[in-house]
Amino acid sequence: MDERFRFGENWSKFASRLNLTQVTAAEKSLQQLLDRESLNGMTFLDIGSGSGIVSLVASGMGASVTSFDYDPDSVQTTDSIRDQTYRSDWRVLRGSILDREFLNTLGSFDIVYAWGVLHHTGAMWTALDNAASLVRPGGILVVALYRKTPLCWAWKQEKKLYTSAPFPIQAGIRAVYKAGFILGLLAAGRNPVTYIRNYFNNRGMDWHTDVHDWLGGYPYESASASDIRANLSRLGFAIVRSSERRPGFGLFGTGCDEFVATRAH
Repeated sequence: MDERFRFGENWSKFASRLNLTQVTAAEKSLQQLLDRESLNGMTFLDIGSGSGIVSLVASGMGASVTSFDYDPDSVQTTDSIRDQTYRSDWRVLRGSILDREFLNTLGSFDIVYAWGVLHHTGAMWTALDNAASLVRPGGILVVALYRKTPLCWAWKQEKKLYTSAPFPIQAGIRAVYKAGFILGLLAAGRNPVTYIRNYFNNRGMDWHTDVHDWLGGYPYESASASDIRANLSRLGFAIVRSSERRPGFGLFGTGCDEFVATRAH
């Protein structure tokens, strides 16, 4: 059995419900992340394109886009989004960030985007090295990796179980997690209805989709922010912006530390 979560199946369902409000939120998020409103004349590589929403936004901002994913369902979903929006300067491929032969066919890019992807490869640091190698001199690497917490070992086991479990058991695990998460919001004085309703502001995402993605995201690795910084420096990158999460115990999982870094000329 291939012990790998079916990310593409999840993102296909998400893409089937995608609306303009979510796309607009994703565009705003990418503009803020890159600190620019236009990508005219730039090349953009989306590693692990998933639903294709980020590639769609980058294309809409004027970039020449290349998307690839290891999961065939994600490739099909991204391809469908491209065809539905009649974008011509956008190629969609199937490939792995761990496959050097495949990567050698891609060339280099002004912007390489790897958001919440490399920690699901089973070889996170090799994947980061490979992603960095695709950034042209003076280009930008955008990477988000799960923050290490004391409970990461337990979540790794949960994800392995969830990935191999039949649908009824997955549904039960999701129900327990959601109930606990909502109780946590209430205990913190936050309105769960408002939180879930406004979740699309998080890069156009959907809370229910992200819960399934989190619980099943196997393979799974995580890293401290200091280790990510050290590796980016080793690879010749200077961090220009970052968003690092507060250290936590990881009871309800962990989010990503986010980095935007430029490659030296």
